[in-house]
Amino acid sequence: MKRRLALRDIAVGLLMFLALWQALAWIVNRPILPPPGAVLPVFVTEMLAGDLGGHFVASAGRVLAAIGVAVLLATPVGLGLGQTPGIDRIVAPLVAIVYPIPKIILLPVIYVLLGITDISKIFLIALILFFQILVVVRDEAANLRPELLFSVRSLGAGRRALFRYVYLPAAMPAVLTALRVSVGTAIAVLFIAEQSLTRRGLGYYIYVETYIVGLYTEMYAGILAMSLLGLLLYLAIYALDRRINRHLYVEEG
Repeated sequence: MKRRLALRDIAVGLLMFLALWQALAWIVNRPILPPPGAVLPVFVTEMLAGDLGGHFVASAGRVLAAIGVAVLLATPVGLGLGQTPGIDRIVAPLVAIVYPIPKIILLPVIYVLLGITDISKIFLIALILFFQILVVVRDEAANLRPELLFSVRSLGAGRRALFRYVYLPAAMPAVLTALRVSVGTAIAVLFIAEQSLTRRGLGYYIYVETYIVGLYTEMYAGILAMSLLGLLLYLAIYALDRRINRHLYVEEG
C-alpha cells in the first residue's frame, strides 16, 4: 500500500524548507546565500515578466518530451521481456551492464552523433528514464501470478488480449513508480545538459546568466524555478498514479 500525499503535507514541507533556508541565511550572513524574503519577489517577477518564465517553459518542454518518449518505448519492451523469459535471458546480461552506467557521461557522444540540439538533450533524459522504466516493468510482468494468466487464457484470450487487459494494467503502477523515483534524476541531468551549448533553459539561466556574473539573488530564483519544475512533475505523476491505482493508497489519521 502507498501513503496518500495531502495538501497539508506539501504546505508543511514548504514552510519547513523556507524556515531552514532563512536560518541558514542568518548563519552564513553573506550575499552568496540571500534569504527567501529577498529571492521570492525576484522569482515571481522574473517568472511573470522576465526571462525566467521562458527558460522554465523550455526546460519543461524538454523533460516532458523525454518522459513521453521513454514511456512509449520502455513500457512495451519491458512487457515483452517479461512475457518471454527466453528472450529476457538473452538480453538480461546487457541490461545488467548498461543499467548502472551513469548516462550523463554519454552527453559528448550524443552531441557528436545527434548534434547540439534539443533532440540530443531529450534523448539523454529519455535514455536514463528508459532503463528505469524497462527494469521495473519487466520485473512486474515476469512476476504476474500464473493462475491469473491461466484464468484469462481459459476465456480464450490471446497474446494481444493478455497484453491489453492483464500485462499493461499490471505494469502501470510500476511505470508511474519508476517515473516518480526518476524525476529528480531527470531534472539533474537536464540542469547539466543545459549549462552550455544552448541559450534557453533553466540550467543556462542558473549557470551562465546568473552564477558566472555573480547575480546570486537571480541565481536562487532560477534554482527555485527548477525545483518547482521537479515538484510539479512529481505531483502530476503522483496524481495520475492515485487516480489509476486508487486501491493501492491508504488513508491516514
